[in-house]
Amino acid sequence: MKILMASHYFASHKSGIEIIAEELFLGLAAREQEVVWLAGDATPPPEPVGKSRAVSLPIFNFVEDKIGLPFPIPTPGALRKISRELSNTDVLLLHDCLYLSNIFAFLVAQLRGVPTIINQHIGFVPYRNPVLNAAMRLANAILTRPMLSRATQVVFESEKPRNFFGQLHFRTSPEIVFNGVDTDLYRNRGSAETKTGLRREYGLPENGPIILFVGRFVEKKGLHAMKRMVDLRPEWTWVFAGWGPLDPGHWNAANVRVFSNLRGPSMAPLYRSCDLFVLPSTGEGFPLVVQEALASGLPVVCGADTLEADPAMKAFVRGSPVYTNDDDRTAREFVSAIDDLLDSDAGLKNKSEERRAFAVSRYSWHRAIKRYLEIASRLAPGAASLSAALEASTGKVP
Repeated sequence: MKILMASHYFASHKSGIEIIAEELFLGLAAREQEVVWLAGDATPPPEPVGKSRAVSLPIFNFVEDKIGLPFPIPTPGALRKISRELSNTDVLLLHDCLYLSNIFAFLVAQLRGVPTIINQHIGFVPYRNPVLNAAMRLANAILTRPMLSRATQVVFESEKPRNFFGQLHFRTSPEIVFNGVDTDLYRNRGSAETKTGLRREYGLPENGPIILFVGRFVEKKGLHAMKRMVDLRPEWTWVFAGWGPLDPGHWNAANVRVFSNLRGPSMAPLYRSCDLFVLPSTGEGFPLVVQEALASGLPVVCGADTLEADPAMKAFVRGSPVYTNDDDRTAREFVSAIDDLLDSDAGLKNKSEERRAFAVSRYSWHRAIKRYLEIASRLAPGAASLSAALEASTGKVP
């Protein structure tokens, strides 16, 4: 079976949607499927895997470069590549709707009768700028909703976007498929590891609370509120792993450490070196970094609306309100929640183990990829090698 998958960027861009797309690319390729991954050429594509390959689309990326909003603009050459790949594919898999290359691929697929799966990661992203808010509402009304209603199958990554689009009429009942997490990579500290030793590896203070943020340094991730938190607790060390225009390295704060080139194997030990994970973001579907933190055993404080992604995690994650236009209030309430969790978690190793056990039992790439393969097979029932692939899916997803 040939699956044409489209996202705005490749995983080397280091954001959640692209990393999720990469996991699907690798997992489906491991099931002997031919996956062609289309994405903008802002960062390098992955290497081919078996019969699967990546195709870089030439884009203009000035919107992200200027304001941090990920909105690549495909060139005519990119549109020709998309059309050419769609001429011989069984199923189209799109990651979100509001990207021009994805919209074009969807329209061509509709004209050619290619079954389309849309993996909708988000609902509405609130911005401070009223013009951006209005543009987001308009785009959802004239693009996202019509695309979701016409897609052959819609898959939501969490309950939150499903609830947002709950009144929409779908061709087929939508599914919720939680993203997985690599629980071998993201884990508790091993018997040979110490928090002090891990902190030394990253040049972090050996004593005192260390609070971790992982994500792009942009408005929707809550960087303005994070700056106020840093000011409120100068005695804590605040670690930021990511990149973007709102770089905490420019805050001139002695208690801030920034890591911009970590990913996967180099990122996982950083979770284990810290005491708590924080993410005051808005407009998320289900941030993959929350799952990674839980699998690493960390207590988590995130935006209250993020808990809507999976109500089951309320027993393990603390939600705090995010006030879009009041960073001081957001910061005060987050710091209060962090204080409570640090106090209640002190010396209780079993809490760390419970959080990890929850993540391991709940978020599995093996189950997610198997379900995507089952959905694709239903849409393209004559696809070759399908039976072998589904049989193979009882094994471990790399």
